[in-house]
Amino acid sequence: MTIVLGTPTAAGVREAMGALREWQDDGAPMQLHAGDIGWNYRFGTAETAAAVRTWSRGGRILAVGMLDSPTVVRMTVAPDAFQDEELARRLVEDFSLPERGVLPGGAVSIEAPVGLLLHDLLTEEGWGVDEPWTPLFRDLADAVEDPGVPIRVIGPEQAQDFADVLRSAFKTTRPTRAYRHAMSAGPFSSDARCLGAYDDQGRPAAVVTVWSAGPGKPGLVEPMGVHEDHRGRGYGRAITLAGAAALRELGSSSVRVCTLSSNVGGIATYQAAGFEARPEIGDRIRTA
Repeated sequence: MTIVLGTPTAAGVREAMGALREWQDDGAPMQLHAGDIGWNYRFGTAETAAAVRTWSRGGRILAVGMLDSPTVVRMTVAPDAFQDEELARRLVEDFSLPERGVLPGGAVSIEAPVGLLLHDLLTEEGWGVDEPWTPLFRDLADAVEDPGVPIRVIGPEQAQDFADVLRSAFKTTRPTRAYRHAMSAGPFSSDARCLGAYDDQGRPAAVVTVWSAGPGKPGLVEPMGVHEDHRGRGYGRAITLAGAAALRELGSSSVRVCTLSSNVGGIATYQAAGFEARPEIGDRIRTA
């Protein structure tokens, strides 16, 4: 049967997120998570649908991708399709040909889980490997330590706290109050928890959003940030612990996150919160 590349409608995005939830497994490598698309809903429903791509055969979704930017696609495939040659060759074609509507010509990159036949074919086509990222995991079988600081749920009323911390943490003007409202309107938003750590003056010091893929599945941290005025005081560890505890309450079996290996401080924060670093991975890049 022919493999069909599609840009789904809003309803189709829900189907794609459902597939991603099903594919999550503690033994699987770091891969695109339903929470990655959930976080993208901060830009709105139409924008999120336009960023999603699906590859289907016989009506079954085999692969899901999300454009993180016009030149970066993050993707994964169904567990039983990691070595599917027909799918891998179709993916290479669709990533390589701008007219397919996935990536443009020129310099682009692909984030894909290790173990895919896709990587072998990209190497044959001359694709390189970009700077390394470090995946980090924490098992949630046991109770999570108390974070030791006041933790509050970040709801619509605290949307400004959420935006202020992220603006400071990532040195950007993009996060707004609307981010929190738009995320809450997206599919599976009930599986997300947005939390804030506050100092003894009641000021927001750090925030985290975590995403469940359902009971017995690994959850995701996306994003976590500490306000620049509160760095070096343990708030990153505290809010990460709070997020892990929230996922455990939702039934998640583990929690995972991935950060650039050059982000030594970020890695240290996650490790202080009980995460274990796994072998480095790298995006695939085409430089021209």
